Amino acid sequence: AFGAVERMRIDWPGGAIGHAEIVFGDSVVMLASEFPEMDAVSPKTVGGTPVSLLLYTEDVDAMFARAVEAGAREIRAVKNQFYGDRTGTLEDPFGHRWTIATHVEDVSAEELAKRSE
Repeated sequence: AFGAVERMRIDWPGGAIGHAEIVFGDSVVMLASEFPEMDAVSPKTVGGTPVSLLLYTEDVDAMFARAVEAGAREIRAVKNQFYGDRTGTLEDPFGHRWTIATHVEDVSAEELAKRSE
């Protein structure tokens, strides 16, 4: 749904992923399946996540819609923000939170101060 490309994967017995790397534009994210014996668990297992990943894209509305269609849950609808980005937040089926953004406007420090009041 986010347009990532799988760069590599190490499959593990039982259908698990021992290690994988996915690429978003020029950024790489490394991930794996849950391995509780190694204290590697998903947010769903621990009841939530304190982390939100931010991903910039050319078309936040289209990417957000694809993610929801693929099973993500909307947390905050896509809308223009006072600081110049158009953003929306969702939770993927594993419990990870993603804020998807498109930069729509450069905002000066003075204008940012006014808008944030």
